[in-house]
Amino acid sequence: MDLDAKICYCFHVSRRKLVNFVRQTAPQVPSQLSECGGAGTGCGWCIPFLKQIFYQATAPGAAELDTLTPEEYARRRAAYIRAGKGTPPPGATPLPDS
Repeated sequence: MDLDAKICYCFHVSRRKLVNFVRQTAPQVPSQLSECGGAGTGCGWCIPFLKQIFYQATAPGAAELDTLTPEEYARRRAAYIRAGKGTPPPGATPLPDS
């Protein structure tokens, strides 16, 4: 996914914002990425990807996030939410049609 792709659909946080946040603030643990626009505090779907962004900053290498298209990412998020694993807050990006 490119830098302008949305990672947190609940709070509309892009990969670029998260990468810059990590570079500028040097968080000590992945959960501190929630300080970047609330990422990861909505439905929870993006938490594994926030961890990937955090760990790529400390040990660069290929991650699943790099191989997903934005469409596939959105489809997987929709499946996650439809399975009852998370509830998006009001104002979150709507789920795509199935």
